[in-house]
Amino acid sequence: MSLPTLLGVLFSIVLFVGSILLSTNKVTVFLDLPSFVMVVGGTLAATFVSYEARYVLLALRRMQSILFVSKVNRAILTHEVGRVIRWGYIIQKSGMPGLEADANKVRRDDRFVGFGIDLVISGYTGQEVREILSTTIETTFTRNVVIADILRNMGGTAPAFGMIGTLVGLVIMLDNMADPSKLGPGMAVALITTLYGILFARFLLLPAAAKLQQREEILRFRNYLVAEGLALLAERKSPRYIQDRMNAFLDPALHFSIDRVRQK
Repeated sequence: MSLPTLLGVLFSIVLFVGSILLSTNKVTVFLDLPSFVMVVGGTLAATFVSYEARYVLLALRRMQSILFVSKVNRAILTHEVGRVIRWGYIIQKSGMPGLEADANKVRRDDRFVGFGIDLVISGYTGQEVREILSTTIETTFTRNVVIADILRNMGGTAPAFGMIGTLVGLVIMLDNMADPSKLGPGMAVALITTLYGILFARFLLLPAAAKLQQREEILRFRNYLVAEGLALLAERKSPRYIQDRMNAFLDPALHFSIDRVRQK
């Protein structure tokens, strides 16, 4: 887990629990199993009805990934530019066989880059490489953001089941008006389910959906950067031209410099 994410989660939990402790010393009143089952079970049931089960299970598994550091960060972008430039020098020296030999490990570890290198080696033009990889990027992005859409839908559904639980609790309470001792449990279900529904959506589902969406957008940007570099390799552009063209995608602070590398 990344340190900023861990600190953010812990800070949020401390604030939430701390605010409860400042209000009451009976924390257990916020624990109600029927309310939890009603909100979580209802949300899952509605989601499985709305989406194919395979995608729902995938979305639930992917939620845990938000706690860990993303593989695509700012430093990786600069590294990608440097790697493509190195391949440009290899092509100048040894041609496509040299690129194929050097990129064997990358082709195994990164399917997208491997696919792009295969296109370059196969002799496609730069424009053809751009078009094919652009289609790959967009279709991959569309498939992957389905996960975020499912979690976002669950975030909208959870509060609704919280309200349903509130109505159920009120019905139970009204049904026991003759027995004051039974009014408490009904009121507890009525209020706690609303709380659980909002917390489940705002503290877990919607933030997870937003983070997964952001990571997919960052990955899409990285893939477009790499696709441009591979297209330039197919066009046999010079390493310095590749540097300037790919740097145009990046924040100036992340620019790769051939001259700086040579001075080291």
